[in-house]
Amino acid sequence: MIEIKMPQLGESVTEGTIGRWLKRPGETVAKYEPLLEVITDKVDTEVPAPEGGTVLEILVGEGETVRVGTVIARIGAPEEAAVSVQPAAPALVTAGQAAAATAPGAAPPAPAQPAPATPAADGTLRSGFISPVVARLVAEHGLDLTRITGTGQGGRVTKQDVLRYLEAREAPAPVAPPATPPAPSQPPVVAPPVPAPAPAAPLPEDAELVPLTPMRRSIAEHMERSVRTAPHVTTVMEADLSRVVAHREANKAAFERQGARLTFTPYFVQAVVAGLQQVPVMNGRFTDAGIVLNRRIHIGVAVALDEGLLVPVVRDADEKNLLGLARIINDLAERARTRRLTPDETQGGTFTISNHGVSGSLFATPIINQPQAAILGVGAIVKRPVVVTQHGVDAIAIKPMCYLSLTFDHRIADGATADAFLAAVKATLERV
Repeated sequence: MIEIKMPQLGESVTEGTIGRWLKRPGETVAKYEPLLEVITDKVDTEVPAPEGGTVLEILVGEGETVRVGTVIARIGAPEEAAVSVQPAAPALVTAGQAAAATAPGAAPPAPAQPAPATPAADGTLRSGFISPVVARLVAEHGLDLTRITGTGQGGRVTKQDVLRYLEAREAPAPVAPPATPPAPSQPPVVAPPVPAPAPAAPLPEDAELVPLTPMRRSIAEHMERSVRTAPHVTTVMEADLSRVVAHREANKAAFERQGARLTFTPYFVQAVVAGLQQVPVMNGRFTDAGIVLNRRIHIGVAVALDEGLLVPVVRDADEKNLLGLARIINDLAERARTRRLTPDETQGGTFTISNHGVSGSLFATPIINQPQAAILGVGAIVKRPVVVTQHGVDAIAIKPMCYLSLTFDHRIADGATADAFLAAVKATLERV
């Protein structure tokens, strides 16, 4: 009998959610055949069976979240199904409690208490185990976990617990009106009973409720939190991409011979790197203690999928040439579309590019990918008549033009700083 455990899908990943079981108890599975899908934040990953056999039992249902290393299923020979046993929940029952439970006449074991709070490296207190998503929220908002009631397994603080705490903290406290005693001749005023909230209106016959997928729900929560967290401001400039277009046409074949497809995205990544090097604050993030300036440049590149959006990260983008950027962007985009990214490959970005122009959009005001300082929107490249000046003479020429929209956190930068960054991006593109 082989135990299937929740795998470690990335260095920073400590838990996973069962998205979908691809095999059911009693069905056979071949070695390395996909057995289930695991969801971590926004990334879905297929987990193959380490050996072939029959699925004897599934211990963790779809939608449940467990720690890495937790036994989630067992496979083996069909005759082993009769002797398989249900395991105790490892996160709720200690070994001593399990031993006591097997003694004759022993009372049922009490649930294990959450692990005591221990100081973290950042000075906050963290109660027991927390997920990377919770740790990121705590760091962004400077929270004290001992003040948050955990509803997860063993009292663990979950992402929903943190979001509820933030909403309650941001809600204005009710102001009690001054007490005014009633006139002696007037009877006391009795407040009318508060009516119960009306139930949700039923859907009309021509409407349909589409349940949120885990990815869609995660995107919605992140976007809503970003708008609540940072004051968004957008500045727009227009870039002449004549040199970029000419350089790409001249080098596409050479890149193809080296196994890399040359798109426009590597040029924008290079331009953003130049802008961040000239205006380092745009590679930072806001904290209550001050602005944290990231020394390394990790560029997130948004990839649109049918069911949502993924942002794989090009790490140390400033250390790669155009060919290196083309290779890694092609690889990340392909694996994003085929759902083969690891969770670590979508985390740790310091700046994000959203190339919304691939679908024909001219310009947009994208939402900041928290806790970053800004996000660059790249519009469609369109040939337009523009005025050019040569030797003091104005003329009209047809140029491939592109709108660049920078949405930035106004707590970190003002308009002049943001414009200086965007101007550096524009200048880099125009002198390729």
